[in-house]
Amino acid sequence: MIDLDYLAFLENILTEKRKERFLEVLKNRTNHFTIAIEDVFQLHNTSAVMRSCEVFGIQELNVIEEKFGKRIDKEIAMGAQKWVDVNRFNSVQDCIDTLKGKGYQIIATTPHNDSCLIHEFDISKRSALFFGTERDGLSQEIIDQADGYLKIPMVGFTESLNISVSAAIIIQDITNRLRLSGINWQLSEEEILEKRLLWAKNTIKDIERIEERYYSEKK
Repeated sequence: MIDLDYLAFLENILTEKRKERFLEVLKNRTNHFTIAIEDVFQLHNTSAVMRSCEVFGIQELNVIEEKFGKRIDKEIAMGAQKWVDVNRFNSVQDCIDTLKGKGYQIIATTPHNDSCLIHEFDISKRSALFFGTERDGLSQEIIDQADGYLKIPMVGFTESLNISVSAAIIIQDITNRLRLSGINWQLSEEEILEKRLLWAKNTIKDIERIEERYYSEKK
C-alpha cells in the first residue's frame, strides 16, 4: 500500500506544473503491453528502446542480460530512465516465465516465418513484445516459446532494421491503436499512485535526506 501522507508530503515540494504534468503523462501510460529486449550488445540501442517506451507510453521495459551486462546510456535515454520501470533478468527463461505469470502472451518480433504484420496485430490481448539484435535476431529459445510472431512490412532488399528503429515503429503503431480503442488499457489507480510516488522521489534532489527527515518526524 502507498503511504498517502508521504506522497502528499513529497508532492507538496513539487510545483503545481510538475504535478499536473505527472497526471497528464500517467493518463497515457499502459502496462497492457510491455517490451523485452534480449542481449543487445550496443548500449545506445538499449537506451534508445527505453526512450521509445517512455515517449509512446509503455511503462515497463524488460532487459535480458544473459550474455552482456547493461547500464543505461543517459545521453541517449534523455532522462527516460526516471520514468520507465526497467526489469532485469539473467536468463531468457526467467523473463518469459515472469511475463507469462503476469498474464502476458509472448510475441516474438521477427521478419521470418508466418509473422503477423503490425497493422493486423490483435491489440486486445496483454502482450510482451520481444526484440533481438539486428544481426542475430531473437534466440531460438524465445522463438520456440512464443505465442505469436510479428513483423514490420518491408519492400526493399534489406530484411531487417536496427532494433531501436523497429521497436519505435512497432511501439508507436500498437500504442496509438490502443489509445483509440475501447480496451481497458490504462494504469489502475494503485499503479498511478505508485508512479506518482516514484516519480516524485526521482525528481526531488537530496531525496534520501528528505525521506529520513520525514520518517524521523513521524516517530
